[in-house]
Parts: sequence; structure tokens; C-alpha cells
Amino acid sequence: MTQKTNSVIAVVGATASGKSAYAIELAKEVDGEIISADSRLVYKGMNIGTAKPTIEEMQGIPHYMIDIVEPEFNYSVGLYAKQAKECIKDIISREKTAIVAGGTGLYFRILLENYDLPDVEPDYKLRDELAKLPYEELYNILFDLDKSAVEGLEKNDKKKLIRYIEIVKLTGLPLNKARGVKENEFEVEWIGLNFPREELYDRINKRVDLMIELGLVDETMYLLKKHGRIPNITDTIGYREMIAYLDGQMSLEEAKDKLKQNTRNYAKRQLTWFRKNEKINWNCYPDKKKK
Repeated sequence: MTQKTNSVIAVVGATASGKSAYAIELAKEVDGEIISADSRLVYKGMNIGTAKPTIEEMQGIPHYMIDIVEPEFNYSVGLYAKQAKECIKDIISREKTAIVAGGTGLYFRILLENYDLPDVEPDYKLRDELAKLPYEELYNILFDLDKSAVEGLEKNDKKKLIRYIEIVKLTGLPLNKARGVKENEFEVEWIGLNFPREELYDRINKRVDLMIELGLVDETMYLLKKHGRIPNITDTIGYREMIAYLDGQMSLEEAKDKLKQNTRNYAKRQLTWFRKNEKINWNCYPDKKKK
């Protein structure tokens, strides 16, 4: 695989589809370095619940956009795009291959798909009003305003829902039009990883079982003790279910089953998002890399 100036490899797919392992093996072959495109890996201490790759798993391959802020920080897609773009340019300047790997579709869209962020000032009064509403009501509001804007959203991500409603209301435009399009700085080779549905679900179930074995409950307790019940923890799949268990709302087995179901649902939303990108070549590389 020969790389051109300003070219980037994007590795996308649903959770548990093997993106991290694939990207690491690919980086070994093309002298690459990896930029994470996962909205939860940016947070320090959120390790097991986000399936964050360990130092051992990284196998000496440089990784960026991981462990960069504390969970209290409201990290935005705009800041991600700015910092990730700087990483890409730095990697390319050293004649290495930039590999962007992850499952947060919006990060890829803003960074690599020509979409521009809308220049909309925050409306704090509107935000305060919306923040009082439950997730389901916010979802319905956005769905009524712009049905396409809810696709790919992680369940219970109220912060993103509120921002999307704010943009659509203040611009009077659908989200995809409000964002606009800009000239793409990079040539992108898109690689998509996927499995048959039952196989993907089996991988998800095994990953959840492993998370419990590795200490997800203890990690959740640690995060709550250190940071309190802040949205970036309580709204994240993995921690949300363990909090319900710790609060006595369900047994550990029930929480584990709920986590498996929520993760499967999230995987469906991810695939719905990525399948709209016709440039993605699905499963086009050897199976030996889909670990």
C-alpha cells in the first residue's frame, strides 16, 4: 500500500469489530501512527468501560487523541477536529502514515469528510431549558426538527442532542446543511470492518464478559469517587449499567445483560452511520487482520 502526500487511512466500523487491532497491524506494515476517533477514549481513567487499548496492546505504535482530558471536561467535536488535524499533519511531516481509527462517526465526518462546523454561538438560555428535559423528549424534539440528525447518536448523549437542537433551531437548517462543506485537506482511503450480525453480537457479548472480569465494577466505583456523577461518566455505555447495579436497581447479571443489549444497539447505529459513506471499502483486506 503506497501512501501519497497528505493521504490518510481511515479504519471504521462498529464497536468490537477489531478496529484497534487491525489498525495496529496495519501501522506495522505501512510505518504508520494511529489517531483515535472515539469520543470516549479522550477521557483519562475511563479505560475498561471504553475498551481503551492498553500500552501492551499498542505494541509500541504511537497513538494520539487518547487520555488527553479529565472526564469533567466537555470535549467538543470542534476541538477534536483541531487537535486531530494537527496530529495528522505532524505524522505526515515526518513521512509516516496517518491512520485514523475508531467508531465515532461525527469525528470522521468533521475531520475527513469535508463537513464544516456551523458558526453558531451557544444559546445558554435554550440550553438550560433543554437540559431540564429527559433524553427521550429531547430525542423526539430533534427527530421532529431533523430526522436525519438523530442517526448515529449514542443513546443518552444529552449534550450532543442539545447542541444539535440548538444548531437546527438557530440556523433554521437541517444539521447537514447547517454544517456546510469545505475543501478536504487530505486524500482518504476508507477501510470498513464488519462481521455477520450474529458473529458481531457474539464478539460484543464476549467483550462485555471480559470487561466484568477485568474489573469494570471497580473502575466505575473509582470514577464515581474521584469525579462524582458527571454526565461524561453516567451517560457512557458501560458505566451507566454498572451504576444501576451499584445503586441496587438490578443484579450484576442483569446489568451485564443490559450492557450487552445497549452495546449491540449502539453497534447498529454506528453501522447505519458508516454505511452512508459510499467511499468505504468493507472487509477488503485479509481476515487475518480482523482480530
